[in-house]
Amino acid sequence: MKTKRIHIILLIAFCIALSACKGGYSFTGADISADTKTFTVEFFPNHASLVQPTLSNVFTETLKDKFLSQTSLNLVNDNGDLYFEGEITSYNVTAQAYQGNETSALTRLTIGVKVRFTNNVEPSKSFESSFSRYADFESSQNLSAVEGELMQQICDELVDDIFNKSVANW
Repeated sequence: MKTKRIHIILLIAFCIALSACKGGYSFTGADISADTKTFTVEFFPNHASLVQPTLSNVFTETLKDKFLSQTSLNLVNDNGDLYFEGEITSYNVTAQAYQGNETSALTRLTIGVKVRFTNNVEPSKSFESSFSRYADFESSQNLSAVEGELMQQICDELVDDIFNKSVANW
């Protein structure tokens, strides 16, 4: 019984400490100022030499969805407290892991983006950075058969990197 009381007291103390924190603590790891209420994501045009027609839309929507699901911020069309813009800079398919007969066992899909992030509440946290991620697939598979799934996987990883750099201070 005594142990149960101690656990309850510790839980209450933890909750009080959390509510007393002035910063923007969240269970997603985001450190967002309490004054930050909105975000804007501009469309990321595809400036890669190899253009995948749906990539811009998939990437842009994935970035919006991440902030909508992982923060309490509201998406606005213009002048958000957090503002994301940029472009897709690369979309490459390259052979990897050569076998003895000089054929490739794996093929790599790589996507690169350049992001300009403006934090209008805390300008010192603004940045301009490039991000790149890749996924490998068996060379025996046709790219068109796996492209949609790999593209979404890579966009998810890129968006995680952008989220972490912009609001998680990683």
